[in-house]
Amino acid sequence: MLSSFTILLIAVGLAMDAFAVSIASGLTMTRFRIRYVFRIALTFGLFQAVMPIIGFLAGLSIRNFLASIDHWVAFGLLSFIGCKMIYESISMDSNDKQFNPQDLLLILSLAIATSIDALAVGISLSFLKISIIRPALIIGIVTFAFSFAGVYIGKRFGHLFEKKIEIIGGLILIGIGAKILIEHLAGT
Repeated sequence: MLSSFTILLIAVGLAMDAFAVSIASGLTMTRFRIRYVFRIALTFGLFQAVMPIIGFLAGLSIRNFLASIDHWVAFGLLSFIGCKMIYESISMDSNDKQFNPQDLLLILSLAIATSIDALAVGISLSFLKISIIRPALIIGIVTFAFSFAGVYIGKRFGHLFEKKIEIIGGLILIGIGAKILIEHLAGT
């Protein structure tokens, strides 16, 4: 069973990609318009909430097959996602992430791209035999809040935080994967 604090840490880790993209979008805004900020935050939050549910349902179908190694799978997936986030934050140019906040199709594409990690986390959570509803809601709400704040921060403060935030998010996910593995190995 995951504690509320662990679920919150997972949510924060997953929200970092959307937060970084939101900061980049704030940089591109010529005028701060609340309806575009709300659209970005709502889209990112919704996709981040739905993707773990999809991953969870997919994971249920393979859970029995992988029951003896589920802790290794959860550790591997979370570590992979965390390392990918760190790599992308170091290697990608921030101009690759900028977009027009008025382009809904582009916002949807970025919401899907930033929520793929949440799909993999949903698969990992299915191995823990918990309900996915509470974690999915927390992930969606945290992502909404971070995305909303990210646009504002991007508009006000520019590139000061973008890469560091994704690195922190990656490290959080790696740490949670290690915690799941250690707890399981200590329990057996």
